[in-house]
Amino acid sequence: MKHADRTGSDRGAGVAPPDEAAWRLREHPAFLRFWWARLAATTANQMLMVAVGWQMYELTSSAWDLGLVGLLQFLPALALVLVAGHVADRFERRRVLALCMAVQAAIALVLVLSTLQGWAGRGLLLGLSVAIGAAKAFQMPAQQAIVPLLVPEALLPRALALSSAGMQVAIIGGPALGGFLFAAGTATVYAVCTLAFAAACVLFAGLRHASPALAKEPPSLAAVLAGVHFIRHRPVVLGAISLDLFAVLLGGATALLPIFARDVLHVGAWGLGLLRAAPAVGALAMSAWLSWRPLRRRVGARMFAAVALYGLCMLAFGLSTSFWLSLAVLALSGAADMVSVVVRQSLVQLETPNHMRGRVSAVNSIFIGASNQLGEFESGATAAVLGPVGSVLLGGVGTLAVAALWMRLFPALARRETLRSGEGQDAPAPEVGVAAAQEKPAPEAPSGPGG
Repeated sequence: MKHADRTGSDRGAGVAPPDEAAWRLREHPAFLRFWWARLAATTANQMLMVAVGWQMYELTSSAWDLGLVGLLQFLPALALVLVAGHVADRFERRRVLALCMAVQAAIALVLVLSTLQGWAGRGLLLGLSVAIGAAKAFQMPAQQAIVPLLVPEALLPRALALSSAGMQVAIIGGPALGGFLFAAGTATVYAVCTLAFAAACVLFAGLRHASPALAKEPPSLAAVLAGVHFIRHRPVVLGAISLDLFAVLLGGATALLPIFARDVLHVGAWGLGLLRAAPAVGALAMSAWLSWRPLRRRVGARMFAAVALYGLCMLAFGLSTSFWLSLAVLALSGAADMVSVVVRQSLVQLETPNHMRGRVSAVNSIFIGASNQLGEFESGATAAVLGPVGSVLLGGVGTLAVAALWMRLFPALARRETLRSGEGQDAPAPEVGVAAAQEKPAPEAPSGPGG
């Protein structure tokens, strides 16, 4: 592919064309190893949740117990958020991730044995749900905070987009693979999950990357709360995280999709499956695009535009009586949400020093979890009063209102020109400094699997 119109300006500024820059990620084996590890871990987790939910419903036939499975996974994340962030900053993140994978592999193995031997019951499934939630509470901040150590700073937005693409593949493919394996029995699903978690454990443990100095603060309340304090005093970071929280909290419609499939669009279970997959398909397409052509200019305005587009998609979905139109706007909403996700994640990681990334990522992960869990509750509560269509329409209007209000509350975020602070407004933004970063001597020696 030729880039004759770019060679004069971009190359002179040290900016590589998209195809050349995309190859640069392939030159970072640590990131590729992380990508495969996260893909295996997310796929295993998606399969595990399908299997646990199915087994629980077979045992109890209770919708309440199904809800408890999700709630008991979220509560440990909420309770351990500050401790988990502190751990991600005080210990090697690759080892934290490997340990989390080992714990989840052990949980899956217990499920294999209990299912084969017939002692899997309601209490065991609920107890293991708590254990899964606790492992993921430590996994998420370490997973988010390790990416900036695997690639040069200029490639971080592209790396985050490609990482999100892998996650979307797992979100789409994991439940489908789990459903296919159910033909061989529930224990087979758990056995495959065990192997996938074990593979992720090995991949995470073998990561090689620069080893910056870890946080030195002794365990204390101030050290644990440092992430919250940091976010409060960084308007760009606070604005990006809270915008995502309230936009998804108000605008999400996932919990109501069964109602729309059966009563509004009249498509049944097969249509529900497609409706649930549509946002992930749109998100996958957008993340693949952003990994090839990352955002370079006006990132703040584009993030707000993406959130507004998400709200408009919810309005269109609420008003639609056409299945195919509903499918299309849900896919578009997933693409718009992915723009917001990549910008938010990039801003959070680039604005946060390495010794704080674990604690800040922990707070960020709670915001994400709260928006999803509370968003489903909000949708159900408003649907009980206004009906499903009224609930989605109100959510769409609320998302648009949040976007407009946040532009006034966080003007620095709305005016943010580039993902990295300190770049000149008129200077070319992306990929600058990759060559310089590669030419500089590494401040610390890389750590191997045993380092």
